[in-house]
Amino acid sequence: MPKTPSPCIDVCKFRREGHCIGCSMTKAQKSMFKSLKKPAYQSAFVTMLMAQQKLLGKYTHWRIAYEKKCAKKGASFPTEL
Repeated sequence: MPKTPSPCIDVCKFRREGHCIGCSMTKAQKSMFKSLKKPAYQSAFVTMLMAQQKLLGKYTHWRIAYEKKCAKKGASFPTEL
């Protein structure tokens, strides 16, 4: 199983109450993802992040960018709940 790529899409502008305008992660969440070593935990994190994005809104562009990143790295896009 290939490693799950970071959900960061290289925008890294923390506005929206501390959430990145690109991926919706906070700085703490970015650090947390980096500490996750098991692919299952990383995939679960991305699934949680997608739920967060739905609640926050305004992140529809992220999915397209992240799907491209996953394809480039040979990883599958995590399924939604």
